[in-house]
Amino acid sequence: MTNPQHDDAGSPDGHRHGVGGGLVSGLATTARALARHTHTQEYPDVRPDLPPRSRGVIALLAENCTSCMLCARECPDWCIYIESHKEEVPAPEPGGRPRQKNVLDRFAIDFSLCMYCGICIEACPFDALFWSPEFEYAEFDIRDLLHESDRLESWMASVPPPPLPDPGAVEAKEVGVARTAADKAIAAYEASLARKREAEDPDATTPMVPVDDQAGETSISTDETTELPPVTDETQVLPPADEGER
Repeated sequence: MTNPQHDDAGSPDGHRHGVGGGLVSGLATTARALARHTHTQEYPDVRPDLPPRSRGVIALLAENCTSCMLCARECPDWCIYIESHKEEVPAPEPGGRPRQKNVLDRFAIDFSLCMYCGICIEACPFDALFWSPEFEYAEFDIRDLLHESDRLESWMASVPPPPLPDPGAVEAKEVGVARTAADKAIAAYEASLARKREAEDPDATTPMVPVDDQAGETSISTDETTELPPVTDETQVLPPADEGER
């Protein structure tokens, strides 16, 4: 048998040394740790600075929720509970058909089952769920981790704003579609105003310059028309002056 006090083949340096060598190596490690700067987090007196994309808790923006149940269906833990009812909305115009909309009655998440995968936030098509950096929601009873909509809505105040897009990135197709729809809506609104103005005062004339999007021209409208002198036979038309004469 070999004496363990004299056999130290598993040492980091690969050399054999006795008890004194191991003691010196341990003291050297301790000395390096003592000289190293320590980072002490004085929680809860000083709150930690969490990363901007940390997954603390799920916040709810109830006004965007349409009770479509996509988040509850996609949740792998079945920890989202949604209850709603339908209400009839009258038609916005006379002669139209009324429609129905879902009204949210209850939205709760059981955080004792949630595994913070974020699938519900990604599956929501109406941006009603967000990640909040809040993490101080522990309870003494596990049954109290079932948080209702009022608690989820209170966490919206701590949701950080989305990061700015990269200036060198390609514009998303959704942005272009939204911009085109907005331009069409503005054009339709201006056309309706023009028709309404003509119906109120048929004698008023408002010359408009057509908009050329490709050339970058803007529309010019004036309320007062400039009266031009009548063209007669006595009117003299002078030829354009040369650049030298100018």
